[in-house]
Amino acid sequence: MSGFKELTGKAVALDRANVDTDQIIPKQFLKRIEKTGFGRFLFYDWRFKSEGQLNEEFELNKPENEGATILIANENFGCGSSREHAPWALLDYGFKAVIAPSFADIFNQNCLKNGMLPIVLKEEEVKYLLTKGKEKAFALHINLEEQTVKDEDGFTAEFPISAYWKTMLLNGWDEIEITMQLDEQISAFEQKTEMIG
Repeated sequence: MSGFKELTGKAVALDRANVDTDQIIPKQFLKRIEKTGFGRFLFYDWRFKSEGQLNEEFELNKPENEGATILIANENFGCGSSREHAPWALLDYGFKAVIAPSFADIFNQNCLKNGMLPIVLKEEEVKYLLTKGKEKAFALHINLEEQTVKDEDGFTAEFPISAYWKTMLLNGWDEIEITMQLDEQISAFEQKTEMIG
């Protein structure tokens, strides 16, 4: 997993509350077993009309939002079923961070386990970003070490993150990689139990 230290990227505003994982990645696209290839189905029912044509009114489809790497959402983002495919789809589409006033717990954990940074900011801070995002495309700078989000107009906000997940993201470790760091101790334990058994 690649590490996350700093990110300067275009932000796109999705001012919708209670966006569930079936809206993020609809169930009919969950047949793949790889973690890749889900980006083209992200927000499928919103990005496309029933005839398969692009919905030009949807936020992600607007030309000025092309190439966005930071998604600004509203409260309770990622609610619903616990599918890990939701952060896979966001990552595959190009998003590296999601900012919201709150996330569903399982979605939040799935983001962290896959190297995506879910950032919880205060409601008024998110409202500022959502309002700005509706007016124009703009850049944000995220610094994980300092736990800050900044824009070019002087906005600065701090966000919380557990020391465990901060270390994991900064180093680009997943739970398998951190277990492998204990390989010598695991081998010694196995040898000891074999001798006893």
